[in-house]
Amino acid sequence: MSMELGMAARPKKRRRRVFQFFLMLILFFVAIFGGIYWFFVLRASTEHVSPFNGEKHALVYQGEVEKTPYLMEADQILLPFSFIQEKLDPAIFWDEPTHSVIITTKDKVLRMESGQVVAYLNKQPVNLQVPVKEVDGIRYVPLEPLEKLYPYSFAHKPATGALTVEKDGYAIQQAKVVQDDDPQLVRTGASLRTPIVAELSSGAVVDVLGQSDKWYRVLTGDGIAGFLPRESLELTQVRKVSLDRPASSTQTAVWKPLGQKINLVWEQVTSKNPNVSDIGPMKGVNVVSPTWFEMKDAEGTLQNKADPAYVKWAHQRGYQVWGLVTNGFNPDWTKSVLSSYDKREKLIAQLIHYANLYDLDGINIDFENVYLDEKQKLVQFVRELTPYLHEQGLTVSIDVTIKSTAETWSMFLDRKALAEVVDYMAVMTYDEHWASSPKAGSVASLPWVENGLQGVLEEVPHQKLLLGVPFYTRLWTETKQADGSVKVSSKALSMPRALEWIEERKLTPTLDEASGQNYVQYQDPKDGNTYKMWLEDVTSIEKRMAIVHKYNLAGVASWRRGYEVPEIWKAVSDGLNSQHEKPSS
Repeated sequence: MSMELGMAARPKKRRRRVFQFFLMLILFFVAIFGGIYWFFVLRASTEHVSPFNGEKHALVYQGEVEKTPYLMEADQILLPFSFIQEKLDPAIFWDEPTHSVIITTKDKVLRMESGQVVAYLNKQPVNLQVPVKEVDGIRYVPLEPLEKLYPYSFAHKPATGALTVEKDGYAIQQAKVVQDDDPQLVRTGASLRTPIVAELSSGAVVDVLGQSDKWYRVLTGDGIAGFLPRESLELTQVRKVSLDRPASSTQTAVWKPLGQKINLVWEQVTSKNPNVSDIGPMKGVNVVSPTWFEMKDAEGTLQNKADPAYVKWAHQRGYQVWGLVTNGFNPDWTKSVLSSYDKREKLIAQLIHYANLYDLDGINIDFENVYLDEKQKLVQFVRELTPYLHEQGLTVSIDVTIKSTAETWSMFLDRKALAEVVDYMAVMTYDEHWASSPKAGSVASLPWVENGLQGVLEEVPHQKLLLGVPFYTRLWTETKQADGSVKVSSKALSMPRALEWIEERKLTPTLDEASGQNYVQYQDPKDGNTYKMWLEDVTSIEKRMAIVHKYNLAGVASWRRGYEVPEIWKAVSDGLNSQHEKPSS
C-alpha cells in the first residue's frame, strides 16, 4: 500500500468512529428519555388511596358523591337538611319560630322539632331514635322516618361506610369484570397514572356511570366511584330501582264529575245564609262554594258561618259543597298566622273540625291581599293543610289571579308550587277594570281573559284549572269636570239589574268587537253624564265556555249565585257539555 492510500484510509476510519460515537450518543439519549417517559408517563401508578378521601360517612347520590357527608349517631343515620332540600324534596320546610323540620306529602305531614325524640305524623306521636340536630352550623334530619315518606332507596355500605341514595325508577347500565387474572384496579381518573381506589375480582358487578376515551366511569358495589379500562368490562343489563311500596291506604283519587266538567258557583254569605227555598234550579251545577270561614284575628281564629241545612239541601240536589276559607284580606293577620307553625296548625285544626262537622266535600282557599314576603309561607300552609283534607277524602282548591306586577294582588302567588299540591285552581279572570279604575272598561273582556289564562297555563296544568266567570258587570259614569277633565266612577250590577237599567232607558245593546261583549252607552240629558256598560249575558257566557273547551280546562267557577238571570244556567251547562274547540269570534 502506498503512503497516499494509507493516508486516505485513516480519515474514513475516523469519520466512521465519529458516526458511531454520535449514533451511540443518540441511542443513549433515546434510552434516557425513553426511561424518563416510561417512568413519568407510561408507568402505571401503584399508589393506593382511601375512598372518598378518607371520609367514612360519604353520601353518594345516584353515583355522585355529595360535598356534605351524612352524620352517624347511636347507629342512626342523619341526612344534611341541605341535601334533602336539593336532591329529595324541595318542599321540605324549616320553621324557624319552632325550630322544626316539616315534611309534607300528598296525605301526610311530619313535624320533627330540634332536640326532641318525639315527632308527629298527621298529629300522631312517633318515637325517633335520634332527633333533628345541628352540628357545626349544619342541620341534620334523622333518616328513619324519611324512608317511608320519600320514593328513594337508601343503602348503607358497611365496607366503606358510604350511603347510596337512588330514586324509585332510577335506571343504570351495569357491567361485570371479565378479566380473570389479576384484580382489576379502579382508579381515581381515566389514566394509569392516577391512584388506585379499589380492586375488583373477576365477575364483580359495577354500575356504568359514563365513559371517557378507553375508560368507563363506574360505581362499585361498595359505593366507590372510579374508572376501569373498557376492555376489562362486559356490559350486562340495565338495573332499575323499584321500591314496590303499596299505595297509601288514605290517599284518595281526585274528585271529578262523571263525564262532565266542573261547574262551580260561589255562594256569598255575609251575615246569614240564604233561604234555600228561594233558590231556583241551577242546571248543570255540580259544586257550590259558600263563603263560610274567615280569619278574624292575628292568631288564626276562624269566624264560622256554616249552615248544616244548606249542606243538606245541596247534597239532596247532588251538589258537592266546598266551604270557602278566606284570610279576611288582612295582610297583617295573614303574615302573623303564616309565619308561625303553631298558628297555621290552629287554623288547619279548625278547618278539619268544620269539614267533618258539616260533612263538607272540599275546601276552597281564597287568600287575597297578601304581602310578597309571605309567598313561600302561603305555599307551606297549603302543603300542611292538604294532606289532612285528603285524609278525609276532601277536594282542595285555591283561587288565584292572573299574572301581573301587583305584589299583594298577584305576585305573592306561587301558582306552580300551589298547583303541585292542590286538586284544582280557580283563576279569577275578572276585574280587568275594577271598581275604582280610572278608566271605564269591561270587567273581563274576552281577549284579556284568554291572554291572562295563557299566562297561568304556563305554570298550571290545564286539567287542574277552573275558568273564573263573572255574573256581574259595572255601570260606568263619566262626569266632565270644570277643568275639562273627566271623572270616572262605577257601581257593580247583577245581570237582572243591568237589564232593568237598559230597559228603563229603552237602549239596544250592540256587539263591541274589541271586548267580544254586548255594549251600551247612554248620555243622560239631565246631568250630561255619559254611562257605559259591557254586558255579561248569554252571549259572553257562551264565549267563555268556548275558551274552557279550547284549552281543555277542568271547568268553570262563577261569581256569584244570585247575580245571574235564569237562562245563564242553561248557557253554562250547554256550553260546558258541548264540543266547542274554539271561542266564537
